[in-house]
Amino acid sequence: MVKNPFGFRLAGVLVNDTVTIELITKDQMRKFLKFVHDDVVYCKYYEVVYVFLNTGMRISEFCGLTMRDIDLEKRTINIDHQLQRISKREYVIEPTKTNAGTRVIPMTNEVTEMFRAIIEDRPDYKVENVVDGYTGFLFLDKEGMPLVAMHWERRFNHMVSRYNEIYKVQMPNITPHVCRHTYCSNMAKSGMNPKTLQYLMGHSDIAVTLNVYTHVGLEDAEKELQKMQGLENARKEMGISNTDDKPLKQNMFKVI
Repeated sequence: MVKNPFGFRLAGVLVNDTVTIELITKDQMRKFLKFVHDDVVYCKYYEVVYVFLNTGMRISEFCGLTMRDIDLEKRTINIDHQLQRISKREYVIEPTKTNAGTRVIPMTNEVTEMFRAIIEDRPDYKVENVVDGYTGFLFLDKEGMPLVAMHWERRFNHMVSRYNEIYKVQMPNITPHVCRHTYCSNMAKSGMNPKTLQYLMGHSDIAVTLNVYTHVGLEDAEKELQKMQGLENARKEMGISNTDDKPLKQNMFKVI
């Protein structure tokens, strides 16, 4: 049994032998996005939060994105590298976490508009630092170096802390990694083909997609059965029947 050390209710926790994954509900997503959008301090991060919740990218993949990786016309994101900072001053470009991590993912209309806003708001830097041959990163710090995972994790912590200072109903811990887990779970619950979801997430093993990142429980099973029952009822109302769907009776079987 996994104990929750916090006072709030965890929206969703999936546990296997080695991994504990926290998820947030769609209602928490909506409330958090609205808070960020409306807040005078954190509204500048709204597009980034939306992108994390609606693409499932790894934080290192997002930090490594450059201007040439975003194609607003084709509505695609090219992911073929990741950005890491291995020491206080050393930035490196590395291959994606797995071979499957190298991918081109499509953008929805909404995500496309988020990236359009990010690109339009990006300052026109006269000189940009180069990291292992890469330049044109979407977000730079005051020294002209690209933002890395630590920067965004800190921003998320500040946003959640501010939210919880204002509202009595507390928001659970939200990080870029929680956003990734939540996106995968939401896509699985929506009925997305597992292989498609595996591709979007950049998983090398379909078992990771199915058994680690996807949180499915009793409530989900009940909703799925209700949906199937609704389809069956609609079929009957249209006069469509299938004798093959009739339940089997005991006397239909015989010993061979």
